[in-house]
Amino acid sequence: MYDYITSTIHHNNRRDMEQLDDLLAREGIRRDANIDYSVGMYDCNGNLIATGSCFANTIRCVAVDSARQGEGLLGVIVSRLLEQMANCGITHVFLYTKQDRVRYFRDMGFYEIASGLDLVAFLENRRNGFSGFIEDLSSRRREGASSALVMNCNPFTLGHRYLVERASAESETVHLFAVSEDVSLFPFADRYDLIRLGVSDLRNIELHKTGSYMVSSAVFPSYFLEDDESVITAQAHLDLNIFKKIASALGVSRRYVGTEPFSKVTGIYNSVMRSELPKAGIECAEILRIDLDGQPISASKVRQAIKEGDMDSVRSMVPKSTYDYLLTERGQEVIKRIRESRSVVHY
Repeated sequence: MYDYITSTIHHNNRRDMEQLDDLLAREGIRRDANIDYSVGMYDCNGNLIATGSCFANTIRCVAVDSARQGEGLLGVIVSRLLEQMANCGITHVFLYTKQDRVRYFRDMGFYEIASGLDLVAFLENRRNGFSGFIEDLSSRRREGASSALVMNCNPFTLGHRYLVERASAESETVHLFAVSEDVSLFPFADRYDLIRLGVSDLRNIELHKTGSYMVSSAVFPSYFLEDDESVITAQAHLDLNIFKKIASALGVSRRYVGTEPFSKVTGIYNSVMRSELPKAGIECAEILRIDLDGQPISASKVRQAIKEGDMDSVRSMVPKSTYDYLLTERGQEVIKRIRESRSVVHY
């Protein structure tokens, strides 16, 4: 190993960040918006020659100067990031990389979960992580026709309730997955409880947590794809490749989704699902959203009404269990967070 200095990159240090952005740009990477910690390796002249970052339990923005590749720098960067994450109590680690870089991370103890469009690969540092997740799901398989929904529910609305009711009426079992990534204005623990309470009267619902295997757009990295639409499309394909394995374990033959008149991200997802799910023998049931006064109900509209202080409109768009939660101390904290947020509407 050459004599290089490894140190933390301080995000509030302008020179550090300029060097970071310059190295990433030279290696065809854009700095991701979501970064908790970054580390860099410097040569004897103080030039940044390798870097990597992490966000929550994911490694991202890893780059080595092309002139220095083959010197073992990548392994040092990843080891430093794993050490930092372990110090924060994170031992189950995920990363995204370009498909042609997978072999390097395999050599460092990472295992591929899925890929999207042969562009981006999703890996973890546990050999039996995803297979164990699938095995656990298999134990909850039920006889008869099964369907699935994947919901973030930020928060749970009457629109979500309508979609679950429809699936419940048309299926013997509904596997409802709550997106577990804790990056929404409503904390995951609260979102999960709101879903549970909102469907408690429907007896054929199996409620699951996605863990880290179904990712949100906030966590999926955008730094090594050319534009926003290619990012969304690659993520959709990756998510669906994971979902197909989950559907096989549970015997799911239909996935329900709501029509999407607002969010570009969800609109592209729905388009990819309509195209790809039937190829795996899974029907994509796209259900027209219910509306209020001619406008489709959405979680974004609920958050916007909260931000504007229009609680009467909020009451008309959510189940009683969701509205009652907003009156609690935890709910008031969320309301405060929403009103302090610059934007509460998803792209």
